[in-house]
Amino acid sequence: MHPPIEPYDHGMLETGDGNLVYWEVCGNPEGKPALVIHGGPGSGCSISSRKTFDPERYRIVLFDQRNCGRSLPHASDPATDLSTNTTHHLIADMERLREHLGIDKWLLYGGSWGSTLMLAYAEAYPERVSEMVMVGVVCTRRSEIDWLYRGVGRFFPEEWERFRQGVPGADRDGDTFALLAAYSRLMADPDPEVRAKAAHDWTAWEDAVISAEPNGTKNVYSNRPSEALHALVRICSHYFANAAWLEEGVLLREAGRLAGIPGVLIHGRLDLSSPLETAWELSKAWPEAKLVVVDDSGHTGSQTLWKEIYEALDGFAGR
Repeated sequence: MHPPIEPYDHGMLETGDGNLVYWEVCGNPEGKPALVIHGGPGSGCSISSRKTFDPERYRIVLFDQRNCGRSLPHASDPATDLSTNTTHHLIADMERLREHLGIDKWLLYGGSWGSTLMLAYAEAYPERVSEMVMVGVVCTRRSEIDWLYRGVGRFFPEEWERFRQGVPGADRDGDTFALLAAYSRLMADPDPEVRAKAAHDWTAWEDAVISAEPNGTKNVYSNRPSEALHALVRICSHYFANAAWLEEGVLLREAGRLAGIPGVLIHGRLDLSSPLETAWELSKAWPEAKLVVVDDSGHTGSQTLWKEIYEALDGFAGR
C-alpha cells in the first residue's frame, strides 16, 4: 500500500434531517477525485483506505455512511432512529457531498455492500462518475441476501443453526427476512445485554462464512470495539431485512445506464459469502466493465487481489 497520509480537510455534512455525515479528503488537492465507499453496511470507513490510492495523483474522499463510524447520531445507541437510513438516503448524501466539495466527476471505489451503493449511485447520476473499481461485487438482491443468511449454511450447518437459534421462533416458516427482521428488533432493544448477545450471534455467523477462505482472518467481524460492532450489526440487519429498499434485480436491469463509464470488477473465485455469479452477470450487462477473477481469493482478499486493485487504480489515475 502507499504510505500513511492524513486528511488535509474534513468536516460533518448536514443532511437536513438531523444526520451528520463525517467526511475527509486526503492526497493531492489538484488530483483526480476518487470516492471511497465502505462496506457493511455500517462498517465505517477504514483509515487504511487512504493508502489504497497514489496520494500524488488522487484527491481521495472518504466518508462514513449514516449512523456509523464518525457520523452522528450513532446506531450503537438504540434510541437512534434509522428510518432515515436507507439506500436512497445514502445516494443523496453522496451527491450532496460531491456538490459540497465542488467536484464535477469522481472515480468510485469500494467493495461488498459498497459495490451495491456504488452501482445505485452511478445509475442515478451516471454523468457524475468517471470510472468505477468494484471489489467483491454484490447487488444486494433478495436472492443474494437469502444465500448469505441461509443458503451458504449448507457448508456450515452447525454455525447456521446457532445463528438461527439466536432468535428462537423467528425462522419458523423458513423466511430469511423474518429472521433478519428479528435480529434488527433485538439490536434496537433497550436492554444492553440483549443487544450484546444479538451482535455476538450475528457476527459469529459472519465470521464462520469467511472461515474457510485461504486468507480469512479469525474473528474479522466480531473483533471490533463494542460501539462499532453494535452499529455494524444494527445497520446490517436493518438494511438486509428490507432488501436494501431496492426492487429485486434493479441494479442489473438498469446497468445500461453505465454506458460509457469504464469499470473494473475484481472478485475472488473462492468467495462463499458473495459468489462470483453476480460479478459475472454484471460484466455481461455492462460492456465497459472488465471482470478480473482472482483464483486465490475469497471475500477477504489476497495479495493477488490487492495487486489487481492497485493496477486498476493506477491505470485510471491518468485519465
